[in-house]
Amino acid sequence: MNKKIYVYKTVENHEILLDVYSSDNNNSPVILYLHGGALIWGSRLNMNPKQIDFYHNLGFTVISIDYRLAPYTKLLNIIDDVKDAYNFVCKNSEMLNINKNKIVMLGSSAGAYLALLSGTFENKPKAIISFYGYGDIISDWNAKPSEHYCKSPLVHKEDAYKVIDNKITTVGSRERFTYYLYTRQKGIWTSEVSGFHTTKEKQQLIKACPRYMAKKGYPITLLIHGDQDTDVPHFQSVLMSDKLTQLNVLHKLMIIEGKDHAFDYDMDDIEVKKIFNEIRDFLIQVIIKGK
Repeated sequence: MNKKIYVYKTVENHEILLDVYSSDNNNSPVILYLHGGALIWGSRLNMNPKQIDFYHNLGFTVISIDYRLAPYTKLLNIIDDVKDAYNFVCKNSEMLNINKNKIVMLGSSAGAYLALLSGTFENKPKAIISFYGYGDIISDWNAKPSEHYCKSPLVHKEDAYKVIDNKITTVGSRERFTYYLYTRQKGIWTSEVSGFHTTKEKQQLIKACPRYMAKKGYPITLLIHGDQDTDVPHFQSVLMSDKLTQLNVLHKLMIIEGKDHAFDYDMDDIEVKKIFNEIRDFLIQVIIKGK
Protein backbone atom coordinates (compact mmCIF):
# COMPACT_ATOMS: atom_id res chain seq x y z
CA MET A 1 0.00 0.00 0.00
CA ASN A 2 1.49 3.31 -1.12
CA LYS A 3 1.65 5.63 1.91
CA LYS A 4 3.32 9.00 2.34
CA ILE A 5 3.55 10.99 5.56
CA TYR A 6 3.20 14.77 5.61
CA VAL A 7 3.55 17.42 8.30
CA TYR A 8 0.45 19.59 7.99
CA LYS A 9 1.30 21.96 10.86
CA THR A 10 3.81 22.49 13.65
CA VAL A 11 2.89 23.68 17.15
CA GLU A 12 5.56 24.38 19.76
CA ASN A 13 8.08 22.39 17.68
CA HIS A 14 5.67 19.43 17.61
CA GLU A 15 5.02 18.19 14.09
CA ILE A 16 1.43 17.08 13.48
CA LEU A 17 1.14 14.45 10.79
CA LEU A 18 -1.21 12.96 8.25
CA ASP A 19 -0.88 9.80 6.19
CA VAL A 20 -1.84 9.73 2.52
CA TYR A 21 -2.74 6.39 0.94
CA SER A 22 -2.79 7.43 -2.69
CA SER A 23 -5.22 6.13 -5.27
CA ASP A 24 -4.05 4.95 -8.67
CA ASN A 25 -6.54 7.39 -10.20
CA ASN A 26 -5.70 10.95 -11.20
CA ASN A 27 -7.66 13.71 -9.47
CA SER A 28 -9.22 11.12 -7.17
CA PRO A 29 -11.93 11.72 -4.57
CA VAL A 30 -10.82 11.66 -0.94
CA ILE A 31 -11.76 9.96 2.30
CA LEU A 32 -10.37 12.14 5.11
CA TYR A 33 -10.44 10.00 8.24
CA LEU A 34 -10.65 11.26 11.84
CA HIS A 35 -9.90 8.65 14.48
CA GLY A 36 -11.89 8.08 17.64
CA GLY A 37 -10.72 7.88 21.23
CA ALA A 38 -12.83 10.47 23.06
CA LEU A 39 -10.36 13.18 21.91
CA ILE A 40 -8.03 11.65 24.51
CA TRP A 41 -6.30 8.67 22.89
CA GLY A 42 -5.68 7.13 19.48
CA SER A 43 -3.85 8.25 16.36
CA ARG A 44 -4.00 8.38 12.57
CA LEU A 45 -2.77 4.75 12.55
CA ASN A 46 -6.05 3.52 14.03
CA MET A 47 -7.86 3.29 10.70
CA ASN A 48 -8.76 -0.32 9.89
CA PRO A 49 -6.54 -1.49 6.97
CA LYS A 50 -9.47 -3.44 5.52
CA GLN A 51 -11.46 -0.22 5.39
CA ILE A 52 -8.59 1.58 3.68
CA ASP A 53 -8.65 -1.19 1.06
CA PHE A 54 -12.42 -0.84 0.74
CA TYR A 55 -12.21 2.86 -0.10
CA HIS A 56 -9.17 2.32 -2.32
CA ASN A 57 -11.11 -0.21 -4.37
CA LEU A 58 -13.71 2.50 -5.02
CA GLY A 59 -10.98 4.79 -6.36
CA PHE A 60 -10.53 7.02 -3.31
CA THR A 61 -7.33 8.41 -1.89
CA VAL A 62 -7.47 7.86 1.88
CA ILE A 63 -5.99 10.44 4.23
CA SER A 64 -5.80 9.77 7.97
CA ILE A 65 -4.84 12.61 10.28
CA ASP A 66 -3.46 13.11 13.74
CA TYR A 67 -4.72 15.94 15.91
CA ARG A 68 -3.62 17.15 19.32
CA LEU A 69 -5.22 15.26 22.17
CA ALA A 70 -7.01 16.41 25.32
CA PRO A 71 -6.75 17.27 28.12
CA TYR A 72 -3.49 19.19 27.58
CA THR A 73 -4.85 20.52 24.29
CA LYS A 74 -8.39 21.84 24.61
CA LEU A 75 -11.28 21.34 22.22
CA LEU A 76 -11.08 24.59 20.27
CA ASN A 77 -7.43 23.91 19.42
CA ILE A 78 -8.31 20.35 18.39
CA ILE A 79 -10.97 21.76 16.08
CA ASP A 80 -8.33 24.13 14.66
CA ASP A 81 -6.18 21.10 13.84
CA VAL A 82 -9.02 19.53 11.86
CA LYS A 83 -9.55 22.79 9.96
CA ASP A 84 -5.83 23.09 9.25
CA ALA A 85 -5.57 19.49 8.06
CA TYR A 86 -8.52 20.00 5.73
CA ASN A 87 -7.06 23.24 4.38
CA PHE A 88 -3.64 21.60 3.90
CA VAL A 89 -5.24 18.86 1.83
CA CYS A 90 -7.13 21.39 -0.29
CA LYS A 91 -4.14 23.69 -0.82
CA ASN A 92 -1.95 20.76 -1.84
CA SER A 93 -4.53 18.98 -3.99
CA GLU A 94 -2.34 19.05 -7.12
CA MET A 95 0.65 17.58 -5.29
CA LEU A 96 -1.58 14.91 -3.74
CA ASN A 97 -3.32 14.30 -7.10
CA ILE A 98 -6.77 14.61 -5.54
CA ASN A 99 -10.03 16.42 -6.25
CA LYS A 100 -10.47 18.97 -3.45
CA ASN A 101 -14.15 19.31 -4.37
CA LYS A 102 -14.81 15.65 -3.60
CA ILE A 103 -13.67 15.24 -0.01
CA VAL A 104 -15.64 13.03 2.38
CA MET A 105 -15.04 13.58 6.09
CA LEU A 106 -15.27 10.19 7.77
CA GLY A 107 -14.97 9.58 11.47
CA SER A 108 -15.79 7.16 14.24
CA SER A 109 -16.99 8.19 17.73
CA ALA A 110 -15.08 11.37 18.69
CA GLY A 111 -13.70 11.43 15.15
CA ALA A 112 -17.27 11.33 13.87
CA TYR A 113 -18.10 14.26 16.15
CA LEU A 114 -15.27 16.21 14.53
CA ALA A 115 -16.43 15.11 11.09
CA LEU A 116 -19.96 16.33 11.85
CA LEU A 117 -18.49 19.59 13.13
CA SER A 118 -16.65 20.04 9.81
CA GLY A 119 -20.05 20.58 8.21
CA THR A 120 -20.22 23.88 10.10
CA PHE A 121 -16.81 25.13 8.91
CA GLU A 122 -16.43 27.88 6.35
CA ASN A 123 -14.66 25.38 4.07
CA LYS A 124 -16.92 22.32 4.09
CA PRO A 125 -16.42 18.80 2.74
CA LYS A 126 -18.65 17.42 0.00
CA ALA A 127 -20.09 14.77 2.33
CA ILE A 128 -19.82 13.36 5.86
CA ILE A 129 -19.97 9.79 7.13
CA SER A 130 -20.42 9.41 10.87
CA PHE A 131 -19.92 6.10 12.67
CA TYR A 132 -21.56 6.35 16.13
CA GLY A 133 -20.82 10.06 16.39
CA TYR A 134 -22.48 12.80 18.39
CA GLY A 135 -23.71 16.28 17.66
CA ASP A 136 -24.21 17.49 21.23
CA ILE A 137 -21.57 17.65 23.99
CA ILE A 138 -23.65 19.49 26.59
CA SER A 139 -26.51 17.07 27.22
CA ASP A 140 -26.75 14.61 30.10
CA TRP A 141 -25.27 11.61 28.27
CA ASN A 142 -21.75 12.92 28.87
CA ALA A 143 -22.27 15.95 31.11
CA LYS A 144 -23.46 13.73 33.97
CA PRO A 145 -22.05 10.46 35.38
CA SER A 146 -22.49 7.58 32.94
CA GLU A 147 -24.65 4.75 34.26
CA HIS A 148 -22.71 2.30 32.09
CA TYR A 149 -19.24 3.41 33.13
CA CYS A 150 -20.18 3.69 36.79
CA LYS A 151 -20.61 -0.09 36.75
CA SER A 152 -16.84 -0.37 36.36
CA PRO A 153 -14.54 -0.04 39.40
CA LEU A 154 -14.31 3.64 40.26
CA VAL A 155 -11.12 5.35 39.09
CA HIS A 156 -9.38 7.66 41.56
CA LYS A 157 -8.27 11.06 40.35
CA GLU A 158 -4.62 10.34 41.09
CA ASP A 159 -4.71 7.19 38.95
CA ALA A 160 -6.52 9.01 36.14
CA TYR A 161 -3.92 11.75 35.87
CA LYS A 162 -0.99 9.34 36.00
CA VAL A 163 -1.70 8.29 32.41
CA ILE A 164 -1.94 11.85 31.04
CA ASP A 165 1.11 13.75 29.81
CA ASN A 166 1.41 17.45 30.58
CA LYS A 167 2.55 18.24 27.05
CA ILE A 168 1.34 18.20 23.45
CA THR A 169 0.35 14.68 22.47
CA THR A 170 -0.90 13.48 19.09
CA VAL A 171 -0.46 9.73 19.59
CA GLY A 172 -2.24 8.47 22.69
CA SER A 173 -1.99 4.91 23.99
CA ARG A 174 -4.99 2.93 25.16
CA GLU A 175 -3.88 3.35 28.78
CA ARG A 176 -5.29 6.88 28.54
CA PHE A 177 -8.72 5.23 28.62
CA THR A 178 -8.29 5.22 32.41
CA TYR A 179 -8.53 9.01 32.37
CA TYR A 180 -11.56 8.87 30.07
CA LEU A 181 -13.26 6.37 32.39
CA TYR A 182 -12.66 8.75 35.29
CA THR A 183 -14.23 11.68 33.41
CA ARG A 184 -17.29 9.66 32.43
CA GLN A 185 -17.78 8.34 35.96
CA LYS A 186 -17.64 11.90 37.28
CA GLY A 187 -19.66 13.42 34.42
CA ILE A 188 -16.87 15.89 33.65
CA TRP A 189 -15.72 14.79 30.19
CA THR A 190 -17.08 17.90 28.46
CA SER A 191 -15.45 20.36 30.86
CA GLU A 192 -12.17 18.43 30.93
CA VAL A 193 -11.67 18.28 27.17
CA SER A 194 -13.03 21.75 26.44
CA GLY A 195 -11.79 23.80 29.38
CA PHE A 196 -15.25 25.40 29.62
CA HIS A 197 -17.65 25.24 32.54
CA THR A 198 -20.70 23.32 31.31
CA THR A 199 -23.23 25.77 32.76
CA LYS A 200 -21.44 29.11 33.19
CA GLU A 201 -19.87 28.90 29.71
CA LYS A 202 -22.58 26.93 27.95
CA GLN A 203 -22.71 29.32 25.00
CA GLN A 204 -19.08 28.56 24.20
CA LEU A 205 -19.87 24.85 24.18
CA ILE A 206 -22.93 25.29 21.97
CA LYS A 207 -20.60 26.71 19.32
CA ALA A 208 -18.86 23.32 19.33
CA CYS A 209 -22.07 21.31 18.86
CA PRO A 210 -22.98 20.34 15.27
CA ARG A 211 -26.55 19.74 16.38
CA TYR A 212 -26.95 23.42 17.20
CA MET A 213 -24.56 24.98 14.70
CA ALA A 214 -25.59 23.17 11.50
CA LYS A 215 -27.15 25.50 8.93
CA LYS A 216 -28.63 25.25 5.46
CA GLY A 217 -25.93 24.16 3.06
CA TYR A 218 -24.66 21.49 5.47
CA PRO A 219 -23.07 18.60 3.53
CA ILE A 220 -25.00 15.46 2.62
CA THR A 221 -24.52 13.08 5.53
CA LEU A 222 -24.66 9.38 6.37
CA LEU A 223 -25.25 8.61 10.07
CA ILE A 224 -24.54 5.05 11.27
CA HIS A 225 -25.11 3.91 14.86
CA GLY A 226 -25.74 0.71 16.82
CA ASP A 227 -28.87 0.72 18.97
CA GLN A 228 -26.99 -1.00 21.83
CA ASP A 229 -24.14 1.52 21.99
CA THR A 230 -22.99 1.74 25.62
CA ASP A 231 -20.58 4.62 25.06
CA VAL A 232 -22.39 7.07 22.77
CA PRO A 233 -26.18 6.57 22.93
CA HIS A 234 -27.69 6.06 19.49
CA PHE A 235 -30.15 8.89 20.11
CA GLN A 236 -27.23 11.23 19.41
CA SER A 237 -27.42 10.21 15.76
CA VAL A 238 -31.22 10.38 15.86
CA LEU A 239 -31.08 13.97 17.15
CA MET A 240 -28.56 14.91 14.51
CA SER A 241 -30.82 13.40 11.88
CA ASP A 242 -33.75 15.41 13.23
CA LYS A 243 -31.71 18.60 12.92
CA LEU A 244 -30.74 17.83 9.33
CA THR A 245 -34.37 17.05 8.53
CA GLN A 246 -35.37 20.48 9.86
CA LEU A 247 -32.74 22.04 7.57
CA ASN A 248 -33.85 19.98 4.56
CA VAL A 249 -30.33 18.56 4.31
CA LEU A 250 -30.03 15.33 2.35
CA HIS A 251 -28.98 12.58 4.72
CA LYS A 252 -29.57 8.99 5.74
CA LEU A 253 -29.82 7.54 9.25
CA MET A 254 -28.91 3.88 9.77
CA ILE A 255 -29.65 2.44 13.22
CA ILE A 256 -28.12 -1.02 13.42
CA GLU A 257 -30.01 -3.44 15.63
CA GLY A 258 -28.03 -5.17 18.36
CA LYS A 259 -24.71 -3.41 17.75
CA ASP A 260 -22.54 -1.73 20.39
CA HIS A 261 -19.78 0.83 19.99
CA ALA A 262 -17.00 0.18 17.43
CA PHE A 263 -18.94 -2.62 15.74
CA ASP A 264 -17.55 -1.74 12.31
CA TYR A 265 -14.07 -3.07 13.07
CA ASP A 266 -15.31 -6.60 12.42
CA MET A 267 -15.37 -6.42 8.65
CA ASP A 268 -16.29 -10.11 8.41
CA ASP A 269 -19.59 -9.61 10.25
CA ILE A 270 -22.59 -10.06 7.95
CA GLU A 271 -24.34 -6.91 9.21
CA VAL A 272 -21.16 -4.87 8.84
CA LYS A 273 -20.79 -6.08 5.26
CA LYS A 274 -24.33 -4.86 4.57
CA ILE A 275 -23.47 -1.47 6.03
CA PHE A 276 -20.44 -1.13 3.81
CA ASN A 277 -22.56 -2.03 0.81
CA GLU A 278 -24.72 0.96 1.77
CA ILE A 279 -21.61 3.11 2.12
CA ARG A 280 -20.47 1.99 -1.33
CA ASP A 281 -23.82 3.00 -2.83
CA PHE A 282 -23.70 6.34 -0.96
CA LEU A 283 -20.22 7.17 -2.23
CA ILE A 284 -20.96 6.13 -5.80
CA GLN A 285 -24.13 8.20 -5.92
CA VAL A 286 -22.92 11.30 -4.05
CA ILE A 287 -19.21 11.48 -4.89
CA ILE A 288 -18.32 9.37 -7.90
CA LYS A 289 -21.41 10.11 -9.99
CA GLY A 290 -22.23 13.40 -8.28
CA LYS A 291 -21.12 16.64 -9.82
